[in-house]
Amino acid sequence: METPLSNTKRKILLVLSITLVVIGSCGSQLIARLYFVKGGSSIWLACFLQAAGFPIILIPLLYSYFCRRKTEVHENAKLVYMKFSTFLGAVLIGLLLGGSNYLLSFGASRLPVSTGALIMSTQLVFTALSAYVLVKHKFTLFSINAVVLLTVAAVALAMRSGGDRPMGESKKEYTLGFIMMFAAAATNGLIFPLVEFVYAKAKQALTYSFVMEVQFALGFAGTIFGLIGMLANHDFKAIPKEARGFELGEVVYYVVLVSNAILGQLFTLGAVGLIFCSSALVSGVVVSLLLPVSQVLAVIFFHDKFTPEKGVSLVLCLWGSFSYFYGEYNESKKQMDHKTPTNNPIEP
Repeated sequence: METPLSNTKRKILLVLSITLVVIGSCGSQLIARLYFVKGGSSIWLACFLQAAGFPIILIPLLYSYFCRRKTEVHENAKLVYMKFSTFLGAVLIGLLLGGSNYLLSFGASRLPVSTGALIMSTQLVFTALSAYVLVKHKFTLFSINAVVLLTVAAVALAMRSGGDRPMGESKKEYTLGFIMMFAAAATNGLIFPLVEFVYAKAKQALTYSFVMEVQFALGFAGTIFGLIGMLANHDFKAIPKEARGFELGEVVYYVVLVSNAILGQLFTLGAVGLIFCSSALVSGVVVSLLLPVSQVLAVIFFHDKFTPEKGVSLVLCLWGSFSYFYGEYNESKKQMDHKTPTNNPIEP
């Protein structure tokens, strides 16, 4: 078994996790869009790269393993905690993640970063619905309020969609990108409750190593999904030609590809660390707080138009997100208060 982290180590891991989420979330959105803006065109390659950095997870896994070997008898220090049935469940979810990555990549190829970020914020609606069905997570007035606000935000954005359509892109292509990004939000909203469902069925202690092993399996399956798509589409043969025609140069092209893969996994590592050190609630709050940051960065680096419709949608998204997480915080607090022992004398 893993020894519990000390408070100091837990705080260090928490700060490191928040840093990774900030860099990974904002950076991956910008790099993914940069690839398409400057001449990249392979949606399957972009899909593949979002999960291809999963071997990075081996670093904390091996570190955790060698730490266990120092504190346990070598025979008891397991290399892998995850059971085979859990691995199969994680692989199936990973394939779904691969599909979500394709939808997200398609949307990123057609939409400005600011628009895509606003659409992806609606995944909270699908997370709430999926959690209700799969893990019997109850709705509260706060969560219902959040679902309504985020739905209205999506409608407000869709009503004037096309106002920030990139130059040279047809309305049909823009609309298709909008639909695919919304589908990515729906798919992403299903993935986390499914992972939570797998955790519950595994009936294992949620140690950091176990959670990282599940993430490794997800990344592996997502990479295989993208790899099959690339092979079927003959994208590997097109990479050298695409690199030579990249506006920023051939070397920068490959740097963009590698950065895309690394940033995606940095976000994963940070999100898992946040959930382990605190809760999924804190992880969600941090991601929500990054929404306006993504908007500002998109305006600075890609000169995205910040239309009034985007402003209204942004306010509604933030309001809905905080409403949801505040409701979750209250529910968690009630449960903790309910579990607090009374002042009865302790029996020997």
